Amino acid sequence: MVADWVTISSLATAGGTLVLAAATFSAVRSANRSGRIAEQSLQEQRRPLLVSARLDDPLQKVMFADGHWLRAEGSEAMTDEKEGTLYLALPVRNAGSGIAVLQGWHPWPDVVHSDVDHPPVEHFRRQVRDIYIASGDVGMWQGALRDTDDDALPGMAAAHAERTPFTIDLLYSDQIGGHRTISRFVASPTGDGRWISYVGLHWNLDAGGPDDWGRR
Repeated sequence: MVADWVTISSLATAGGTLVLAAATFSAVRSANRSGRIAEQSLQEQRRPLLVSARLDDPLQKVMFADGHWLRAEGSEAMTDEKEGTLYLALPVRNAGSGIAVLQGWHPWPDVVHSDVDHPPVEHFRRQVRDIYIASGDVGMWQGALRDTDDDALPGMAAAHAERTPFTIDLLYSDQIGGHRTISRFVASPTGDGRWISYVGLHWNLDAGGPDDWGRR
């Protein structure tokens, strides 16, 4: 009888330890899951997303390093040529939750469709300065082609002179360099001598975006 009670006590202790271990494991998994959800929620609060400005957005003014000015109203894109330099500007709106920091751009002298992937990040032209666009706010992207040896200049200059559509891929991130995103904008001429811009595609270069869903 003594031996039986010792055995029963040992089994009860082992059973209690097993139950405690299972409860601890479940609690740790739940805590980890909650932590991941909280981290993901925080990440989403920092994710920017650039889209075309609205037609009724206010006038945007942008000055280039050489003192040249461009002005655009609403979703109007701008091109200008002066003394061999081609100036480009796009009004954009940040529809995401975090600050957008424009970092680079890539010009295409025609309309580029979804079957053409974006260039590698290292092929993007670096912005002379970072351009910050707050969440829910509208701002202006700017770029210029100045070098006569630049391979992109002839095609883009022809698009400007002949008033044919062109494409700009914009590379941007959040304020700490995460959520790197490429958005593809197209500028199309209108009958009244203006250009209207619209966004066509987005690529999220870091985890958690459309590329993870297999859109490519």
